[in-house]
Amino acid sequence: MYLPPHDPHVDDPMRFKPLFRIHLMERKCATVECMYGHKGPHNGHIQIVKKDEFSTKCNQTDHHRMSGGRQEEFRTWLREEWGRTLEDIFHEHMQELILMKFIYTSQYDNCLTYRRIYLPPSSPDDLIQPGLFKGTYGSHGLEIVMLSFHGKKAKGTKITGDPNIPAGQQTVEIDLAHPLQLPDIENLRDFSELSRIVLEVQEQVRREEQEREQRQEEEEHSQQAASQPASPLGGEAAEGEEPAAGAEGTTQDKASASQPFVLPMGVISRNEDYPRACRICFYGTGLIAGHGFTSPERTPGVFVLFDDDRFGFIWLELKSFSLYSRIKVSFQNAQAPSREAFDEMLKNIQSLAT
Repeated sequence: MYLPPHDPHVDDPMRFKPLFRIHLMERKCATVECMYGHKGPHNGHIQIVKKDEFSTKCNQTDHHRMSGGRQEEFRTWLREEWGRTLEDIFHEHMQELILMKFIYTSQYDNCLTYRRIYLPPSSPDDLIQPGLFKGTYGSHGLEIVMLSFHGKKAKGTKITGDPNIPAGQQTVEIDLAHPLQLPDIENLRDFSELSRIVLEVQEQVRREEQEREQRQEEEEHSQQAASQPASPLGGEAAEGEEPAAGAEGTTQDKASASQPFVLPMGVISRNEDYPRACRICFYGTGLIAGHGFTSPERTPGVFVLFDDDRFGFIWLELKSFSLYSRIKVSFQNAQAPSREAFDEMLKNIQSLAT
């Protein structure tokens, strides 16, 4: 298991924890040992369910328990996973969220299912190299997000989740067709000014989507009325593509420059050591929900590209800032065989989460 560093140190390396091991014997026999818990290796079982999926089961779950009961297990988990004690956490709401995460994760420690995850394919036109990133999520701590590019959109998909937003969900979506021009550094400190800029772009995006839907309806009506179906590459569709291509080229040029950056007053950040200069910003949306993924909704925000290995997201409605740092672990044989295979994997892990 690859665990993120302790909150909020996103630039620290990942931590490694063995979960099981297999001893290969003669005549294709093997023994399986569960490595979970604090009492050493013990008997386990592995079952291959189907292609790219297998399950592990512990046959001696008493090895996972501690003599001091759940309270000792919770305190040990808190030290290992969060690098702190319960006495260090003064905020009652944070204590509640951490306890929920402990209960949620510990109930599955005896039987786990593993599914293959592909790393996102890259293109020379991508803003930065796609891949896995560690990100700050307020009282939930650090979580792992996969950044991938899909034409005029970039997606941040949760690989690890929390009691509000589970793994597999699209935590942020970046609209690469709508770069944001931030105000000067003094005006940027004013949250209302940043909010005004973002909401104006949100309204612009809404109008463009309405116009696009209207054009599609008109094209469908005209195709039904015409004796010959219109060519999918003709006329309006081709013209609509050209300005977007020009906009993307402009975006790449802007991304090479640098501008001062500071968080607006009132925006909460777990990590105050964020970069004070950024390359470019885009309009985006972030997914928020209640406990148990109730009432999920996409809310407006700002994607901030700092450099090749770090980016941030300002959650406008939450007045919160997430900082993301690239995971620099080399995973072998993790490349997707095709773009289609990667897209299919994204759909599958999202369907599992819902």
